[in-house]
Amino acid sequence: MDALHPFVKIRRDLHRIPELGFQEYKTQSYLLNYIESLAGEHVEIKKWRTGLFVKVKGTNPSKLIGYRADIDGLPIEEQTDYEFKSEHLGRMHACGHDLHMSIALGVMTSVVSNRLKDDVLFIFQPAEEGPGGALPMLQSEIMIEWKPDILFALHIAPEYEVGTIATKTGLLFANTSELYIDLKGKGGHAAYPHLTNDMIVAGCNLVTQLQSIISRNVNPLDSAVITIGKITGGTVQNIIAENARLEGTIRTLSEQSMVKVKKRIEELVNGIEIGYQCEAKIDYGAMYHQVYNESETTLEFMNFVREQPDVTLFECNEAMTGEDFGYMIKDIPGFMFWLGVKSDFGLHHSKLTPNEDAIPVAIELISNYLQFKGN
Repeated sequence: MDALHPFVKIRRDLHRIPELGFQEYKTQSYLLNYIESLAGEHVEIKKWRTGLFVKVKGTNPSKLIGYRADIDGLPIEEQTDYEFKSEHLGRMHACGHDLHMSIALGVMTSVVSNRLKDDVLFIFQPAEEGPGGALPMLQSEIMIEWKPDILFALHIAPEYEVGTIATKTGLLFANTSELYIDLKGKGGHAAYPHLTNDMIVAGCNLVTQLQSIISRNVNPLDSAVITIGKITGGTVQNIIAENARLEGTIRTLSEQSMVKVKKRIEELVNGIEIGYQCEAKIDYGAMYHQVYNESETTLEFMNFVREQPDVTLFECNEAMTGEDFGYMIKDIPGFMFWLGVKSDFGLHHSKLTPNEDAIPVAIELISNYLQFKGN
């Protein structure tokens, strides 16, 4: 870009101030300041915790069209070369929510300036990365009052070129659940292992056993993943560990497989308790419902994209990615799509550098779709 696009500048402002779930105070304030500069008698703003609902009233509404953008960052130390890198130590917009917000503001600006016949609801949702903001936001009095007739959202995709829009009908993102397992045994001197119950050994054995669930308990024609991403335990090298903690994630393409995988985890953990004479506790943390794109609405959007000159539609496969937007479209017809932002580094990476040219592309596409859908 020769001159900095105004919503690219907004993206960079937001990139500097990433905040974790339900702590997005600076982010909410920034969004409010911009939205209030647009506000007129046909713009209504309601705060919900650290999120926002903004309704742009149509000229003769018969339905309410919803568009959602998530606003939180991740607990990652940024390692990009950006001049506008994160000012918050150990925090980064490493999942593209800074782009999601700037695109939503750009679309809102277009809708405020070029009012539709129908109402449009912009939802700025906190805590998508955890502990999960979609479900409580969906259950809020505001959402009950302003329940959209259709609802859609996007997510950036570093693997796709700018100008690529990828989606599909049906299952797009997996069912996901966090997994935390705490083991408590008996510590002691490293020279006297027979007087202890070593939780490092128990934990390592459990990690190996957990991997057998996918290969031996899940239908090979289905798909599931158990990843243990973090293990902590013990204090120093010559003391046998009394405690160990496993932290991971479960992802399945069917709700039935999620139930089966959790049941098998519990059986294996019970076996560890008996075999290693220890106590164990399982916490599933945040659980996200699958993102399931409603066929009629999604197909209409896909056909619309095919007619647009500056973007290309790609019918993608489902992914093991988790997204709590799935709760929002469980009972509201809607869909999510991938927005190509081509980056050498992927989502949740400390060096993620999405191509900002995707921002005006998305703003134009979504604004045009709303004009098509809401008039």
